Amino acid sequence: MKSVILGKNEERRIKKGHLWIFSNEIKSVEGSPENGELVQVMDSNKNYLGTGFYNKNSLISVRIISRQKDFELVELFKSRILTAFAYRKKVYPDRDSFRLIFSEADLIPGLIIDKYNNSYALQVYSAGIEKNINVIVDILKKELGAQNIFTKNEEYFRRLEGLPVEDYVYAGGMSKEVINDGLIKYEIDFSDSHKTGFYFDQCDNRKYAGRFCNGFEALDCFCNSGGFGLHAAYNNCKSITFVDSSAREIERAEHNFKLNSFAAESSFIVDDVFDFLNKKIEEGKKYDVVIIDPPAFAKNKKNLPAAIKGYEKLNGLAMNVLNEGGVLFTSSCSYHLRDYEFINVINNAANKNGRYARIIYFNHASLDHPRLTSMEETVYLKFAGVILA
Repeated sequence: MKSVILGKNEERRIKKGHLWIFSNEIKSVEGSPENGELVQVMDSNKNYLGTGFYNKNSLISVRIISRQKDFELVELFKSRILTAFAYRKKVYPDRDSFRLIFSEADLIPGLIIDKYNNSYALQVYSAGIEKNINVIVDILKKELGAQNIFTKNEEYFRRLEGLPVEDYVYAGGMSKEVINDGLIKYEIDFSDSHKTGFYFDQCDNRKYAGRFCNGFEALDCFCNSGGFGLHAAYNNCKSITFVDSSAREIERAEHNFKLNSFAAESSFIVDDVFDFLNKKIEEGKKYDVVIIDPPAFAKNKKNLPAAIKGYEKLNGLAMNVLNEGGVLFTSSCSYHLRDYEFINVINNAANKNGRYARIIYFNHASLDHPRLTSMEETVYLKFAGVILA
């Protein structure tokens, strides 16, 4: 097998369990491996560290898939996929839809698989996974009975890997699916959906937030397909207002509301959330529960200072439409914004409004998004429940 030799002391992070070798950590490459080919990773003294997929076109030059020298790749993929499936069924025994593979956290770097009943939406961000995609597809069909298998890749991450941006259908087609998150039904239209079609990472947080909505007036900002607001309706909220800048997402939220036959008073508004909140402040309108779940404001570390200002402004506006004794549920999916920085955002927003913020709940992504302890990169979502004093 061809080899990648690291520079002096560059093995420290890898020995602690990190799975990425960056291009500037490599001293030499022996054997001229092709992109997507398995290579052995050695320290500067040529001691074996692990085996991974090589990609000379990426900043992440090697993604380690095994610490063992001798393994059979097909069996390794099969074992890890079935182990991941068994875990999801253990924590979500009544669900047929969830994130099945969470890339590095499930020890298959560069691969995300979201399961929607018998449809499987993949995101492939590794040349090695791309090279072996038919092995993955075959396992999903033979072991899990997959009928529809297709990719829903993000162009940004494919370009970072030097991979073509096209999506592919490997089995069946992209038919619509009606899924259940344990409590709520959603119709997923893969033809024009964001990401793989649904944000499974907030499922546990939606369920938690819903318990505060019984008999109250709730506001779901950046509502997407309606997840938080639908849980508010499930928990017998008095009324729920859904707001999103996308008319298509508002249509989805309204469709899902009707799909679940909810009886709560509801309104579905297409508007920029910042503009909407400013208008409500001018009107003096208040809500008992406010949920803000914005898209990532910081795509990279360079944008973090501007993102922090944006998050502080957004949280401040949300606090100004919150009734006394109400609860704010606030999120950030920006990986580059760390937990303590997110808490500082909440604190600063409260301070600017002459208030104290008390966090009653803090969480990351749902249980189908495990965290690899050796890689902070596997943690990105932050979610907090806040009351003001």
